[in-house]
Amino acid sequence: MKIYSGLNEVTLSVNGKKRRVALRPADTLLRVLRERLGMTGAKAGCENGDCGACTVLLDDISVKSCMMLAVEAVGHEVTTIEGLNDPELQKAFADYGGFQCGFCTSGFLLNAHALLSKYPNPDDETVEEWLSSNICRCTGYEGIRDAVSSCRRSGD
Repeated sequence: MKIYSGLNEVTLSVNGKKRRVALRPADTLLRVLRERLGMTGAKAGCENGDCGACTVLLDDISVKSCMMLAVEAVGHEVTTIEGLNDPELQKAFADYGGFQCGFCTSGFLLNAHALLSKYPNPDDETVEEWLSSNICRCTGYEGIRDAVSSCRRSGD
């Protein structure tokens, strides 16, 4: 296990590209993405893991980047909304009104992508369970749920 102290230069793999970044061991992945790498799609909402606005994918698993130290991402692939390539899901969010103010949308999209990657044809209960880890303050849940449900893929 590598011990980090002071300012460290590390390489993070973000959206398929290697990025060198200087960080402190206490820097969250959210702050490094936003403040050092200029990737502002992950939002700082509650910053305690409740709202999901900061959701990113770590090796295709949805994680809340405000609750993860950036050094924990070394050696893993981080995907932000800027790197998401799921046109079917992204179009469904637009078609079904799966957003209102847009603040939570990137987190919901990444979480929904992870859901559909793991469970291509999830039942309604599974969709509800996965979506419950994110909060939409504008209460756009119906459009979000409908968008995700419209993207069910054959097989399971």
